[in-house]
This record gives sequence, C-alpha cells and structure tokens, in this order.
Amino acid sequence: MSRPIKVRRIACCPEANYFKPRGIPVVELEEVILSTDELEAVRLADLDGLYQEKAAGNMKISRQTFGNIIRSAHKKIADALVNGKALRIEGGVVAIDERRFSCQGCNFEWTLPFGTGRPTGCPQCRSRSIFRVLKGKKQSA
Repeated sequence: MSRPIKVRRIACCPEANYFKPRGIPVVELEEVILSTDELEAVRLADLDGLYQEKAAGNMKISRQTFGNIIRSAHKKIADALVNGKALRIEGGVVAIDERRFSCQGCNFEWTLPFGTGRPTGCPQCRSRSIFRVLKGKKQSA
C-alpha cells in the first residue's frame, strides 16, 4: 500500500491552463496533463532559478519529492513539445498559500498569494489604511 500524497503548497494558479500547437484543431490532438504542483515546481526551479532544496521548502515537501515532481513535469512538457500534443494544466493535491488583507476605510477583504509583495492600498477604495488578517486578528500590513 502506497503512502497518501502530501498536500503541496503553491503560490498561485495559472491564468492560462491550456496550450496547443498552432494550426491543429483540438479534436485532433492528444493531451498531456500537467498537474498544478508540477507547474509550481517548474516555476520555482526553472523560472525563479531556485535550488531543489529551497523550492521543496517553499512547497512544504521533501527535496526527493520535489525532484520526482520536477522530473515528471519536464518529461510531460518535453512530450507535448516534441510530439505536438496539447498541454492541459489541472489537478494535483495542492493548497494555495495566500495572505488575507482588510481595509480599515471600507472593510473590504481580499487575498493575495505569498511572494507578490506588500499591497500599496485597498483595491476597492484605494485607501492606504490596510491591515493583514491573521487567524481572525488584524495586523498592520
């Protein structure tokens, strides 16, 4: 019996989740499914240039698990590119790391993924009087 899959932390979900070769109708294409945790591993290692140990820490998994995920992701991406297949991004056992903020001016609350920087103001009323919400408490941002 295999071990249960541990939840992997990701910073955000992709805005685009489907890529296909140009000029070929979707109905004629085979698909490769890339999970959201595999995409996060590619982002951390290849785009952000993090070493596997640091990237694994960001995802709250072991370095060996990270290595297995990134190897699987690279194989799937190569298959899609080399063999002209569509690439769909979906699924995976993930939790999105987010920070919650509240505006003192209008009481609007919103979330932002970790690593996106400190917000400069409320997205609704533009007030600079914003606070971070942690476990039911408000903290200054």
